[in-house]
Amino acid sequence: MTTPQPATDSTRRFSNRVENYVRFRPGYPPDVIGLLRDECGLSGDSVVADIGSGTGLLAELLLKNGCRVFGVEPNREMRQAGEVFLKEYPRFTSIAAAAEATTLDDNTADLVTAGQAFHWFDREKCRAEFRRILKPNGWVVLVWNARRTGTTPFLRDYETLLLRHATDYAAVDHKRIENDHEFDLFFGPGHWRCASFDNVQMFDFDELKGRLLSSSYAPEAQHAGYSAMLDESGAIFNRHQQNGQVAFEYDTRVYYGRLSDE
Repeated sequence: MTTPQPATDSTRRFSNRVENYVRFRPGYPPDVIGLLRDECGLSGDSVVADIGSGTGLLAELLLKNGCRVFGVEPNREMRQAGEVFLKEYPRFTSIAAAAEATTLDDNTADLVTAGQAFHWFDREKCRAEFRRILKPNGWVVLVWNARRTGTTPFLRDYETLLLRHATDYAAVDHKRIENDHEFDLFFGPGHWRCASFDNVQMFDFDELKGRLLSSSYAPEAQHAGYSAMLDESGAIFNRHQQNGQVAFEYDTRVYYGRLSDE
């Protein structure tokens, strides 16, 4: 077991993982847009502040719906990758800022969204900021692709791999905040709901390796545990692959609501 390393500034954790993040992280299923249309009044005229927009995966889904999207991202490398990825969308604006101080005007957004990012935010400060930039009766939408950890033998072995080799997996895993108490504190009791959709990626070994190395808690090449982690990932892949691929399964979870006045 490797010794956990101290957590670094969350705005820099992915700076040297951008290429793998762009290539191997999953997008979000179109069902998310249907949910937001039905439940939150999303339309092609909606203005969205996508906070922690990263490489643009959630922003792209919203832009395809016709929305005006402000992508707020503090990490330079991630933000630049998002700007390249979304360069064909004139209704996208990239902003170098943090969740707690977006620089957006008051009453800008119909929706504030965060894909795979909310667990990095200072919840008290970003709540105040979201209230400021939202229009009256605006919605906050928090989305994660939550990797399944026990539904298949491959996913169980992959979880064991992370527990054995990752540097600070337990400390930064988003699942630590996905509970009713945390969302009651953020939205207010009774002010939020949750929906879930199936999502899957099929990987050959090189793709699985890239997916693993896109995680901020995976040891880097100079780390003493790097080679052992890759060796074990290869053994896991060989044990479970079918026709040269393994299935990386997710639950895409959407938490949405209006912030209470409290």
